[in-house]
Amino acid sequence: MQEAARTLEARGYDVQISDLYRMGWQAALDRHDMTHAPADPFKPQAEQFRAVQGGTVAPDVAAELEKLLAADLLVFSFPLWWFSLPALLKGWVDRVFAMGAVYGAGVGTYDRGRFLGRRALLLFTTGGPEGAYGPQANNGDLNTVLFHIQNGMLRFVGYTVLAPVVGHSPVRISADERAAQLGRVREAFSTLDERATVFG
Repeated sequence: MQEAARTLEARGYDVQISDLYRMGWQAALDRHDMTHAPADPFKPQAEQFRAVQGGTVAPDVAAELEKLLAADLLVFSFPLWWFSLPALLKGWVDRVFAMGAVYGAGVGTYDRGRFLGRRALLLFTTGGPEGAYGPQANNGDLNTVLFHIQNGMLRFVGYTVLAPVVGHSPVRISADERAAQLGRVREAFSTLDERATVFG
């Protein structure tokens, strides 16, 4: 992520990084996500909507939501974990992609989504080598593996999803291979306007 951030800053972007581990981010969406007293039984979407409408979103969620709503480009940077997002990042989505602010209850989806005209992409590493991913490989094609993230989270709320930037098996590669991977990150973030989109 640091290489991507430096590249974006050099292009004039104001980069905001949310390091969830350093922040001590709470992964679970629960009653602490709002400062009002939630009803029993706890209905997360209904309470998120109530918090958004009433201004009772918990401060940690509100701070992240403010960053999200201001961003022209959203980058999820993570190690691919069990073919998905790590728990903290999935928890960030659960808590910050709040009903009534990001989707639902008057906020559209897909081509009427909140983030229509904005871009998002995934920057991630894999445990396996590049050959472990593909239509005939055991792990499958990466865009199929990522569909629930790229479509079900990002495109769902209106983002134009750019082709992911992938670093394969970073713990098993040489220094030269690592330098080449970082070079590909710099190139990708230097040429975002020309980058292919996932969904055409």
